[in-house]
Amino acid sequence: MNSLHLSSESSFLRFNPLTLLAQIAGQKNSGCLMVYSGSQAWKLYLEDGELVYASAAQQAFDRLEHHLRQMGRSIPTLVSAVRVQVRLLFEPRQATPSALSPDYQAVQWLLEQQYLTPSQAASLVESLARESITSLLSTTTGSYDLIDRSEFEDWFTICRLDLREIVRSCESERECRASSPRMELVEPQSSPVIPFAPSPAIALASPTVLPTAFLKAPAAEPLLGEVAPFGQAGGTTEAPAPARPAPRRYRVVCVDDSPSILKLIHSYLEEDDFSVFMINDPVRALMQVVRCKPDLVLLDVEMPNLDGYELCSLLRRHPAFKSVPILMVTGNTGFLDRARAKLVGSSGYLTKPFSRSELLKIVFRNLPVERDRHR
Repeated sequence: MNSLHLSSESSFLRFNPLTLLAQIAGQKNSGCLMVYSGSQAWKLYLEDGELVYASAAQQAFDRLEHHLRQMGRSIPTLVSAVRVQVRLLFEPRQATPSALSPDYQAVQWLLEQQYLTPSQAASLVESLARESITSLLSTTTGSYDLIDRSEFEDWFTICRLDLREIVRSCESERECRASSPRMELVEPQSSPVIPFAPSPAIALASPTVLPTAFLKAPAAEPLLGEVAPFGQAGGTTEAPAPARPAPRRYRVVCVDDSPSILKLIHSYLEEDDFSVFMINDPVRALMQVVRCKPDLVLLDVEMPNLDGYELCSLLRRHPAFKSVPILMVTGNTGFLDRARAKLVGSSGYLTKPFSRSELLKIVFRNLPVERDRHR
């Protein structure tokens, strides 16, 4: 194994990322190149000068989820429950310098659990690597260090990419954007993906990764409303991943007197594994909620005539709602508000304003998701 101790001074210095990456690729290094600049950090995992994975730490899971959402349009197994579980399993982890990037652990898990085929995982690895390297190439100051693979936690290689070709392609695209900021760029051709030998410690359905092009996303997001079932993936000769049972369709009831909040929650949950029922009249909500027989209830706290606390208390007295998760949605963050929510039997507390990721996390933490099936 060829290796080189390569590092900059502890303080940030000016450096040329192109020169650094060319040196890394030319000397056939194996290990992890770590680059720091301001609040951003990059990790490039290498084997004999070839790229195994590249990660930009800032918003790594937002980028990963974006790609999984796009891929999910042609891969039925990548439903929102899986994407949220990926975040729950890996995002909170605080990685040590010698630990494998959590986003790469997530991609490995998706492959091991057969949510992705080997070539789909390789395509995802390449797409994420291109984004990370493109952002790295715009850096002019920072510090860097190369950790030899012998000093690093062992990793499982999904694929090996030609680092020179990826850097050349990313730099060309970056220069093109700089010279023509409004120009719509054609997605570059996929660089060669080198078949890998699976680690003996991990059994996979397929022994090799085949060359694959980027998965292209549709031009626009689907409109709000009924979500049609996923279509069949086309244009590929690869055998599909082993069939999994169809995910359960969860019934979620939202009670809020604000149509805008109801619409927002519906847009966040409009996936194939949810049926969302919206109720904007708190006085009539009790019987409507009971009739819906939901798996989970979202209650706004501040509603006229009958607030969320009172409605939660009434629901808990109904025998069918003894164990149904009821989540309070409110802008109040005080201790007394949380204590009152717990007192009336709420299962959780979601503070406004909230992001789609925050909503999905608390929903899936409380839904009766068959987690063992995904592990």
